[in-house]
Amino acid sequence: MIQSKLADLMSGINPPSGPGRTPEPYRVARPAVRTLLVGAAVLTSLLVPACARDGERPTLRERIVERAEARARAREAERTAPVGDIASPGTHRFSLRHDGIERAYLVHVPRSYDRSRPLPVVVSFHGGGATMELQADDRYHGLVAKSESAGFLAVFPNGYSRLPGGKLATWNAGSCCGPAVERGIDDVGFVRAMMRELQSRYNVDPNRIFANGFSNGAMFAYRLACEMADTFRAIAAVSGTEGVSRCQPSRPVSVLHMHSRDDDHVLFDGGAGSGSRTKVPYVSVPETVSRWVRRDACQSTPRRVVEKPGAYCDSYSGCAGGARVMLCVTERGGHAWPGGVKITTGEPGPTALSATDLSWDFFNGR
Repeated sequence: MIQSKLADLMSGINPPSGPGRTPEPYRVARPAVRTLLVGAAVLTSLLVPACARDGERPTLRERIVERAEARARAREAERTAPVGDIASPGTHRFSLRHDGIERAYLVHVPRSYDRSRPLPVVVSFHGGGATMELQADDRYHGLVAKSESAGFLAVFPNGYSRLPGGKLATWNAGSCCGPAVERGIDDVGFVRAMMRELQSRYNVDPNRIFANGFSNGAMFAYRLACEMADTFRAIAAVSGTEGVSRCQPSRPVSVLHMHSRDDDHVLFDGGAGSGSRTKVPYVSVPETVSRWVRRDACQSTPRRVVEKPGAYCDSYSGCAGGARVMLCVTERGGHAWPGGVKITTGEPGPTALSATDLSWDFFNGR
C-alpha cells in the first residue's frame, strides 16, 4: 500500500516519456515538486506501524523538530563561518537579522589579503532603487577592481527593500528615501551590526574604515558621518547631499563631496530636479559642504587643488583632528558616478574625474 501511494505521488514529478514527448527535467525549485516530496515523506512516516516507534524511533513530531533545529543550526553556521572559509579571494555574501529584518551585504576580499595584516575597509552604499550587486558591478563603478589594485576590503550592503531579492532598495538617510524612511528603518543599527560581524571575521584596520555612496547612498554616508564618527574616519559622497536635521559627530570626519552642476535629480543649488521621483527639498551642495567646514573647524577659504577642463576641486585645510573637507565639481555628466557608467541608461557619467580613484586618494590623505 505504501509503495503504491508513493508511486502515485512520484508519478507527478517525472511524467512518463512516450512518442513525441520529451521527459521534463527534475527541478528542485518547483513548488509542486517540493510539495509532493514533503507529502511523500509525511505519508511514509504516518504509515510506519506504531510498534516500530515504541522506544526505538522518534515520533513524526520529534523528527520535524529535529529537522527544523538542524536547518537553524545550518543557517547559524553559515552566518558564523570560520575565517578560513571566507578569507579566500573573491566576493562573499553574508546576511544578518537586525530589528527583525533579514539584511544582506557583500564583501570583496582582494587577492593580497593576508590574515596577519590588517586591511583598510571601504563600505560603499548604492543609490535609491538599486542593490548591493549593482554597486559591486565593475561595469558601473569599478570598486572591486580598485579593491584589488589598492588592497582594501570592499563592502557592499543592501538597503531596505520590500521585494524578494532586495530589489529597489533604499536607505533611511533622514529626509530621504522611499520605504526606508517611511517605515523608519534602523539602517544605522544595521551598519553597526554589519561592522561588528566584519571585524570578527576579517583582520580590519580600525583606523582606516571609510564609506562612500551614490545619491541616496551618499545621503546615508553623511548620516553615518554624523552618527558613526567613532567608526568611519572619512566619507566620499557622490550626487547626494546631507539629509539629517541634527548632526553632532563625536569626532572630526573628513568629507569629500562630488557633484555635477547639471545634476537633474539632486540639484546643485538645492531642491529636487525633474529627474527625481522623490520631491524632497534637498539641501544644496554649497550648504552641505559649508556645514562640514564648520563642524570640522576648517579654514573658511578653500585652496584649489585640481583644475582641468570640465572639473575642479577645492580643499579646506586646517581642520580639527587632521580632518579635511574637499568639494569636486564636474560641469557635465548629470546624476552619475564620475568615471563610471549610468546604471539606468548605460551612458557614461562625468568623464573629467574618477570618483573611485579620487575617493581612494582622499581616504589616503593624497
